[in-house]
Amino acid sequence: MGMYLITGATGGIGAATAGLLAERGHDLLLAGRSAERLNDVNRRITSGAHAATQLIVRDRNGDPGAVRTASPRGTTRAVTLDLTEPRRLEAALAEAGLPDRLDGVVHSAGMVDLGAVAEQDVDHWIDQLMINLVSAAELTRILLPALRAAEGQVIFVNSGAGLRANPKWSAYAASKFGLRALADSLRAEEPSLRVTTVYPGRTATEMQRKVHAQEGRAYDAAKFTDPATVARVIVNALETPADAVVADITVRPR
Repeated sequence: MGMYLITGATGGIGAATAGLLAERGHDLLLAGRSAERLNDVNRRITSGAHAATQLIVRDRNGDPGAVRTASPRGTTRAVTLDLTEPRRLEAALAEAGLPDRLDGVVHSAGMVDLGAVAEQDVDHWIDQLMINLVSAAELTRILLPALRAAEGQVIFVNSGAGLRANPKWSAYAASKFGLRALADSLRAEEPSLRVTTVYPGRTATEMQRKVHAQEGRAYDAAKFTDPATVARVIVNALETPADAVVADITVRPR
């Protein structure tokens, strides 16, 4: 089984990906800004369908013997990171004590704040660029030695806005266009790694609820892709045999 770090693990696509990887027995580093929310995700992963099970070990005659607890999942650990402060990520990760080998990182964290170019001040641009792009670049840089050691994989959860920019999406789209460029450059620079960009369309997350509020529209989660569906696409890319890489995936609501 592998070791994976997931940003944005407290909700949406990140949390769904964490749950699915946990079901497959992988060890996880769950990264997010809120320690409390990370602990909530950790509890969900370690309970219910992900909980340890009891196995009855029978003797040679088929009679019940010792009861052994077995878990279908690996370990999970919370890593508190503030992606609004990319200059502090290296110190935070050093304090967390990361493994020497890392099979993959899933960059799922992100934020959006819509507005016309005439309306958005510098802080709106900086916030979205820091979280959606600069922190992903810095985190990748810091993790490269561990990723190289495992010949691992980097997944960038992008957006349809990373392929085209619509009115009032300029700052968010710019951050996602930049994320696409980061992935393409990394793929060319690090041939031992597999680099995948996933472009989800509108997905039923709290971010989507916020977008609808900013657009002044009613939100109906049933109209959009379930985060678990996108998570399955991500995990499938991670589990692609080592002789191939899925470079770009577009996922749209049906």
